[in-house]
Amino acid sequence: MPVPVSQMWTVSTYVLKQKLARRKQYPLVLMLEPLFRCNLACAGCGKIQYPAHILKKQLSAEECLRAVDECGAPMVSIPGGEPLMHPEIGAIVEGLVARKKYIYLCTNALLLKEKIGLFQPSKYLTFSVHLDGQQEHHDLSVCREGGYDIAVDAIRLALAQGFRVTTNTTLFDGTDPRSVRAFFDDMMELGVEGMMLSPGYSYEKAPDQQHFLGRARTRRLFRSILSNREKNWRFNLSPLFLEFLMGKRTYPCTPWGMPTYNVFGWQKPCYLLQDGYADTFQQLLAETDWANYGTESGNPKCANCMVHSGYEASAVNATFSSLSGFLATVKGTLFTKYADEGAMRLLEEPVAAHPLVQIGKARSESESLEETRA
Repeated sequence: MPVPVSQMWTVSTYVLKQKLARRKQYPLVLMLEPLFRCNLACAGCGKIQYPAHILKKQLSAEECLRAVDECGAPMVSIPGGEPLMHPEIGAIVEGLVARKKYIYLCTNALLLKEKIGLFQPSKYLTFSVHLDGQQEHHDLSVCREGGYDIAVDAIRLALAQGFRVTTNTTLFDGTDPRSVRAFFDDMMELGVEGMMLSPGYSYEKAPDQQHFLGRARTRRLFRSILSNREKNWRFNLSPLFLEFLMGKRTYPCTPWGMPTYNVFGWQKPCYLLQDGYADTFQQLLAETDWANYGTESGNPKCANCMVHSGYEASAVNATFSSLSGFLATVKGTLFTKYADEGAMRLLEEPVAAHPLVQIGKARSESESLEETRA
């Protein structure tokens, strides 16, 4: 079981309460970004491209906890930047645990050994370690030689001390599916609780815009990776979202499902875009034109998006919207082989060397839309 029963129960009852109250827009996970600073400079990330005076800013622990209370979501993801660089990260996590929020502290783990003493093992706290694949691939993706080994050593330490640990993997164009499947084997052998996956999607400020996946290539890549699975692979994602990535299901985006709060305030959807900010969470819900987001909206910024921040909540909503959705989730949880001879043949196709760190010009909008229609 990739997550504790208590967490599944908390999330399930929360969603059902929203359904019974007939709320159409409700948060599932708060994306709490206490700072944008990082100790890596990944080519696919736009957060560290802010000017120096913005990178020096950070939310106080009080501001973080106030936002969590205002939002009310049962789960809180703490990305960044690198949250372990925040001087009050221990107090932030302690306050969230006291509120019985399920926390995913997203980290590249370069500082985890140094900072682990700030935390106590808890069912509410999970270190979500950013690993983009096997050693060579990960180090290229994060532009840091040796980053993989440091992260794996930190994972071993955290597991030995009784912490929950998952991995967080972003896949880009040019990814070798065979290497990803081998990476899954490595992570299961290492002992992580589960693995989270998402296709790379364009931050507007990211230096490398060439190698973000379009929808057609996303489906092809994830079909090859996730079909014909090993029985021991555990994913920290809805099985329906994984089927969505494989092209087995279609969902509209749920842009309000994972709202973001950072040094600028409540970010209008989604955290990958730059569409402004609201002063309060209720203002965000009430004043955002939600119809302008998602692939089905016609918004060119959303044309190729299939990332978890928009569609994981859609899959969770599908689980609780009908009996067929619930049964499909149960089936996807218990029967995970997904035998597919065509996907096996895809694994035999040659893959070019991973080129992510070679910074290039962005694809044009027309090329992006053509990929969407493929």
